[in-house]
Amino acid sequence: MTTDWRGAWTTALDELEMDVSAVEAMLADEHRHADTPPADIWKPPTELGALPLDLRPRADGILTRQLAAAEEIARRLTANRQQAKMTSRIETGEAIKRPIYLDCAM
Repeated sequence: MTTDWRGAWTTALDELEMDVSAVEAMLADEHRHADTPPADIWKPPTELGALPLDLRPRADGILTRQLAAAEEIARRLTANRQQAKMTSRIETGEAIKRPIYLDCAM
């Protein structure tokens, strides 16, 4: 029973680590996954019980990586919003029709 419990946790952490690795890879090469986001989103397993103590350092490491990836995603989203705001202010001349001259003789 102990082996199954530990094995279930090891499998769960393997899946979670693969998920965070995919996010890290996407952040490292933003163009590679821009059009194809990961299809298999990690779902927490149910009824595992408490995390085995010897797996705690690994779980903490994965959590640290997840938080760093989430922080980087938030930073990039903010940068994208700022860039979109700046580009919306650029005048191309196509959308705005201005008179070339004004005839004041009338």
